[in-house]
Amino acid sequence: MQTSTKTKAAIGVLGALTVAGVAAWIYQLMGGLGVTGMSNSTSWGLYITMFMFFVGLSAGGLIVASSASVFHVAEYKKVAMPAVILSTVCICCAGMFVLIDLGGIQRVWRIVTGPNPMSPLFWDVCVISLYLAINVVYLYFMTSKKPGAQDKVAVVSRFALPVAILVHSVTAWIFGLEMAREGWYSAIMAPLFVVSAMDSGLALLILSLMGLNKSGRFKTDKKLLSNLAGLLATCIAVDGFLVGCEVLTMAYPGAAGAETLAIMATGATAPFFWFEIVAGILIPFCVLVFAKNRARMGLVAAASVCVVAGVFFKRVWLLLTSFV
Repeated sequence: MQTSTKTKAAIGVLGALTVAGVAAWIYQLMGGLGVTGMSNSTSWGLYITMFMFFVGLSAGGLIVASSASVFHVAEYKKVAMPAVILSTVCICCAGMFVLIDLGGIQRVWRIVTGPNPMSPLFWDVCVISLYLAINVVYLYFMTSKKPGAQDKVAVVSRFALPVAILVHSVTAWIFGLEMAREGWYSAIMAPLFVVSAMDSGLALLILSLMGLNKSGRFKTDKKLLSNLAGLLATCIAVDGFLVGCEVLTMAYPGAAGAETLAIMATGATAPFFWFEIVAGILIPFCVLVFAKNRARMGLVAAASVCVVAGVFFKRVWLLLTSFV
């Protein structure tokens, strides 16, 4: 009875948020994208921030799931199903934020009838569409009872892994190829995006598995969660190294990115930058680097929440610093 009441309460809250969101979108359609604070100088905002964030969450989950088959990691195969479901939900959310950001959603058909191959945004639409299709096919074969279905899962995973990496790389290139915006054009923008996707996607998967454990609907043993937490610690370390490389390059005397770094470190986007460095990288790494901490699920959950929040804050400062 208690579970039923909690479920009804959760559905009620989600329903209220849905109604509020639809009302806000209708208001935007009536007043134009100007009501979101967008302008000629600040052409992207929270919608594109959330798009980047959810693409990363999605890619991280699919990378874990497909790696289980590609690299024959038997333990990870146990969580492949929830990882792919999570990946599918997140990529759908990412796509919806792009559609909302278009403003005139009724003209979305022009992407098909008048594509611009020179635009990285067009590449992103193609890759995300392919990515969603792979997720759906992946889920179909994973749930199929037909003979040979599991062999097809292994085949699909070999396509899923590179596409999962590519989908976030193309998203990074949307920024990296904007030469007019200081702070975006970087040779390591794609690796930064991919490793952040691994961070946030893996952290969200761990939290989801813990939630499923608590509900009793899907069981994951603590040893596997500890192993995933160890992988998360490795991804955090790589992420921190790449961010450090970027900051060092901008901080070097005479470097072109000195002004951008000043805004990140002490300017308008400094709270987001330092939150990501301290709460999103340093704290969770210091927690998860020790095996005894990875055996404590409360600490793993807290570190995972910090990672997800930190990557979101990274998306905010990455997007807005160049506009500032």
